[in-house]
Amino acid sequence: MDLSDALKDIKPSHDENLLVGFENSDDASVYRLSDEIAMVNTIDFITPPVDDPYWFGLIAAANSLSDIYAMGGKPLTALNVVMFPGKKLDSGILREILRGGADKVRESGACIVGGHSVDDNEPKYGLSVSGIVHPDKILTNSRAKAGDALILTKPIGSGVLLNAVRDGKYPFNELEKQVLPKMATLNKKAIECALPFDIQACTDVTGFGLVGHALEMARGSQKQIVIYYDKVPFYPDAYEMYQKGVSTGSNKDNKALVEKYLDIQKTIDNQQESLLYDPQTSGGLLLSISKSHLESVLSAINSQCDIQATYIGEVFDGNSEVIIA
Repeated sequence: MDLSDALKDIKPSHDENLLVGFENSDDASVYRLSDEIAMVNTIDFITPPVDDPYWFGLIAAANSLSDIYAMGGKPLTALNVVMFPGKKLDSGILREILRGGADKVRESGACIVGGHSVDDNEPKYGLSVSGIVHPDKILTNSRAKAGDALILTKPIGSGVLLNAVRDGKYPFNELEKQVLPKMATLNKKAIECALPFDIQACTDVTGFGLVGHALEMARGSQKQIVIYYDKVPFYPDAYEMYQKGVSTGSNKDNKALVEKYLDIQKTIDNQQESLLYDPQTSGGLLLSISKSHLESVLSAINSQCDIQATYIGEVFDGNSEVIIA
């Protein structure tokens, strides 16, 4: 479900202190409290990406916190958002989920301050996070400039690999070694390394896949985004899983969302194309930066972070679309 469709008939709020609302599908809202401080708010929750409850808590929390980082903010407090079948599953599972979430929030420097739970048929977990940012230093997905370079900070393909484990076509120990640590890695250090440079726009790549979130940036900025397919980092074995017939429940919808604004100029097969629509959970940041700072940003992130930043494309004047070259 695309929440933006449901919001079409909702009039945006008009308040001079509301600096970022829901008009451009940004990652969080921003409300100015003073000339020096603006409040950043977001909420996100997910179904279990894996059966292990502690990994579930870690990844869900990192996923929720990422929206604050994508706005250039610093998270301060987090509320647990819990849906859990308390009559069907042992309460020890919930404790492990919450322990994972609390550990990740603690790593971010924020504080868990409570939360809310409801009984549900399937576990769901995430956070409502509040943070701060200077009103003059807000990052959005709608300010990319022609001539910018695009950087991606995590690989693509986690969606199909998670499903492949569920289908018994990919071993969990490989997922735990190759994928889960990156999914659970905060985008904190990456954005801290990039902020001193000339960042024009930023978003995190999550459920709509790489091209879905790139399109949000293209349309918000009214620019053309070109992604160089051969430069995009993919998780090992993700392509092979698509070759084996594994997919995700979101690929079809993600493709339909972007196909009118997507021009695939490079010759790729159907499985390679599928990776472009692969939904990410706790994915990396997509940064649009001044090309003159490209090497400096890559060097800063890759020398100080546990994740690898990669140059994957450019921004041009033109129609608000995504081109795969």
